[in-house]
Amino acid sequence: MKHWDSDRIDLGAESGEDAMASTAILESRLHAIEERLRELAPAANPIQCADALREKGYLLASLERGDEAWRAVRPTIDVYIEHRLWEQAVDACDILFRSDQADSLSALGQGVWLAVTFPIKPEVTLSMLQHIVDETPDDSDGGAVAAATAAYVVDLRADDATRDNLHFFAIQLLGSVARRHGGVSSQREFDVWMKKLELNDPARFLVRLRNVIDVMVQDDWWFDREELQTRLPVN
Repeated sequence: MKHWDSDRIDLGAESGEDAMASTAILESRLHAIEERLRELAPAANPIQCADALREKGYLLASLERGDEAWRAVRPTIDVYIEHRLWEQAVDACDILFRSDQADSLSALGQGVWLAVTFPIKPEVTLSMLQHIVDETPDDSDGGAVAAATAAYVVDLRADDATRDNLHFFAIQLLGSVARRHGGVSSQREFDVWMKKLELNDPARFLVRLRNVIDVMVQDDWWFDREELQTRLPVN
């Protein structure tokens, strides 16, 4: 599940000619974004500038120019956090992860922390958690914890219009992890697997997710988590 804007370009072209055409479109849009950035500087609204840089980074990452994408997007996270734009900050972390740089796993961990901590769109959070599922080995509990968190987030945040589709996606994700992690092939085995890994208890699996994130990020946090938690709507 991707959460890119609907007008962004899908590079899943089947033929060489289609791939070349898609690349040309991306490069054209990149040129337009660079022109826009030149027009915005130096007195631009910081959020407008960050949005343009984030779009530039997405295009660069799509063109497999990951180092340039990282340099464009990394500063935007500080802007978004300062202005409490949590969803945009998560999207920026996603682009940094997709840029495939040395610290991309750290970017994913920080994006997941933001996506789970703050009440952003559940589909965005699910997309980030799916990255953890995809990145972890079959025998690792990390994928199971991420999938269980995805189902939990849907229950908490999804509205009536999206709940059924998101719930189906989350259960499919959890089921695929159960098959690869525990060889689960029946409902009874699934129930036993869930109980064994304590995936029915958010108080337990959310702590384990935090540990997974800590391993991903190490000591390279870009923000003060305790300070950000004071900005939660319940405070």
